[in-house]
Amino acid sequence: VQLQASGGGLVQAGGSLRLSCAASGHTFSRSVMGWFRQAPGKEREFVAAISWSGGSTWYADSVKGRFTISRDNAKATVYLQMNSLKPEDTAVYYCAARSGSYYSTNVDEISYWGQGTLVTVSS
Repeated sequence: VQLQASGGGLVQAGGSLRLSCAASGHTFSRSVMGWFRQAPGKEREFVAAISWSGGSTWYADSVKGRFTISRDNAKATVYLQMNSLKPEDTAVYYCAARSGSYYSTNVDEISYWGQGTLVTVSS
């Protein structure tokens, strides 16, 4: 099982980025997919999640209204569109997969992790 995240980079405050996460060797279409992030010196935190059908999405309050999670099961890929970025969004972003039908904000309940992609937002 591999999750390959990409799309991170340096952007000015107010800008946008789109992260992608490609899955292989995994029952992607029957997993809840999500994104977490970890800023320097802080614990990894939940950002967003999407149900296997794409019909349900969940967001952390800090990103609600600015970030949008989506998925393409045919491509086994999940996306995170990030708009109106703020310096406090700076972190390594991790793609996550959870087997089954329920999402979780608890890092201990994630089944698989991607390698992380760095997002830096300058002020």
